[in-house]
Amino acid sequence: MRTLIIVESPHKARSVTQYARTLFPGKTVVRSCLGHLRDLPPGKLGVVVEENFRPLYETRRGRKKTVSYLRQEIMKADRVILSTDPDREGEAVAWHITKIFETELKGKRLERAPFNAVTRDAVREALLNPRPLDTKWVKAAIARRVMDRLVGYTISPRLWAAVKGKNLSAGRVQTVALRLLIKAVDRANAKPESWTVEVEI
Repeated sequence: MRTLIIVESPHKARSVTQYARTLFPGKTVVRSCLGHLRDLPPGKLGVVVEENFRPLYETRRGRKKTVSYLRQEIMKADRVILSTDPDREGEAVAWHITKIFETELKGKRLERAPFNAVTRDAVREALLNPRPLDTKWVKAAIARRVMDRLVGYTISPRLWAAVKGKNLSAGRVQTVALRLLIKAVDRANAKPESWTVEVEI
């Protein structure tokens, strides 16, 4: 059986190769996807708001060769193990791989095996105990990306109009953080009202 393990960085690929080959009989290859292969298109919103905020993903610039290379590797494999990072973004990277190569992955054994450290024990533990793709993390990553785009594309142009000649941007986190900061400063500088009452008897 030919096993293909996909990780995010080339450095990890070299290290994981040493540990993985002792686990699986047959040919085992470890390849890097270099992180996200797809993203929202640059220069436009890339979100269909009217269709439940559906993102319009496309292959990232500079990733077409990687996609082509991985396609060839997946076609040769019997089993594909997605060992991208063990976080929300790593889960999204793995999900994008399943979407890009949906046709090539049909009929193949597909596993998700993220590891927390690039050590022999951590890699062995992950590869011997694969799990399904965590769809909650995938949805969280998609929601974050869509929110970033919606906030950035809505607020940044207004910011440019208000502050001419400045290369400014507004994002999902910094906009809310700035609002909280302004409220805190306003509270700190607020002078309590004082009243004087004069009574004549």
